[in-house]
Amino acid sequence: RLFVEFYAAEAGNLALQCLATGGVFIGGGIGPKIRPALESESFLRAFTAKGRFAPLLNGISIKLSLNPNAPLIGAANYFF
Repeated sequence: RLFVEFYAAEAGNLALQCLATGGVFIGGGIGPKIRPALESESFLRAFTAKGRFAPLLNGISIKLSLNPNAPLIGAANYFF
């Protein structure tokens, strides 16, 4: 539970740093393994717990990529 809250807090920090108003996409090997925790209220609460920036984060969607080949697809798209 603590890991998920830290994960969410850092995802929220990155969303603010990038002004990711188009959404945040979580990929990699960890996300699918902890999917129920990522869908929990505690994850969302830690993601949005940024004081006066909470309203901005409440409007940012969070998506979980379940495609294990997503990094390769992204790299190929960038390369070609």
